[in-house]
Amino acid sequence: MQCQVCKKSPATVHLTQIIENQVKKVDLCEACAKEKGVNDPTGFSLADLLLGLGASQKMEEANTATGAEVVCKHCGFTQADFKKSGRLGCSECYHVFADGLDALLKGMHKGTHHRGKVPPSVRKVVNQEARLAKLEAALKAAIAKEDFETAATLRDEIKQAKKALQSA
Repeated sequence: MQCQVCKKSPATVHLTQIIENQVKKVDLCEACAKEKGVNDPTGFSLADLLLGLGASQKMEEANTATGAEVVCKHCGFTQADFKKSGRLGCSECYHVFADGLDALLKGMHKGTHHRGKVPPSVRKVVNQEARLAKLEAALKAAIAKEDFETAATLRDEIKQAKKALQSA
């Protein structure tokens, strides 16, 4: 079994964490284990390894641009808490740590917006809202270019799209 960090050396340190009946394992070589501070419990962040190397540092760098440590006013959660647990304290934490989470989520997923399935009952409304947003953006662009004929056509299409959205 190879080290999950360097992907070169054989893994000799095997870490297992069980949270809510889910097993998460990390396999490291001796050098990477020392580098990550596995021997020193205060310097080691299992969340960092499970979320991707440097994940909590990216979040910390993005949120400490102001120079002060960011703390959630709702639950008191800090960046250090995130680094230790790999979780946020409450729903407000997503807003408080938004800048760092964007960088983190982009690294973990393909983006930060939901691209999955939409229930059929909602799909029509979502498609109409997306079309309306595109039309409004096109209208702004046409006005900026002083293409008033296109702008008038788009204005009419927007009115129709809004009526269709209200009736849905």
